[in-house]
Amino acid sequence: MGRRLVPLTLDNLQDLPQRCRSCVFWELDPVSGEAAVKTGTSAWEKESWISAVLLDWGSCGRVVYVDDVPVGFVLYAPPAYVPRSTAFPTSPVSPDAVQLMTAFIVPGYQGQGLGRVMVQTVAKDLLRRGFRAIEAFGDARWKEPACVLPADHLLAVGFKTVRQHPAYPRLRLELRTTLSWKEDVEMALDRLLGAVQKEPALRPL
Repeated sequence: MGRRLVPLTLDNLQDLPQRCRSCVFWELDPVSGEAAVKTGTSAWEKESWISAVLLDWGSCGRVVYVDDVPVGFVLYAPPAYVPRSTAFPTSPVSPDAVQLMTAFIVPGYQGQGLGRVMVQTVAKDLLRRGFRAIEAFGDARWKEPACVLPADHLLAVGFKTVRQHPAYPRLRLELRTTLSWKEDVEMALDRLLGAVQKEPALRPL
């Protein structure tokens, strides 16, 4: 089984699940995001966001391929590039961290260690760029797939709560710890990534 993790660009954006290609939940603030959906410009906004981040900051995601079939992705960026992050009650993300925005592995490929490989690849990328941690807003009341990752799953794969909240705690994962993970983390991480909606829809907070 050939595995490849390729930086996300405009060229392979079409390899994300269909609605993920135009989902701007994280890329725009709540008002602008709702307006983009209503006017049908969300796909253009998504492309513009990726293009701008690539030019200004660099790689902001990875697409996972198995035997040339796209089976998952992860999206991340410093919080300055993630307008939605300011809408959360537990913001801001720490200045030494990058925000894990969203991630997903298709059901047929979960449980194969792809999630661990994905996050380790991101960790190595961010360590080289001088960052110390990944932070994410978790959904403590998660009941169904959505753009916000379930807090329980984040905790299960090593994230620690840095700011409590009954609905949206902020959690942190030290990057160096991800490079020495053991095999027993694989299943928990795959459950985390598999819990994200296959085609996330824009959802107000």
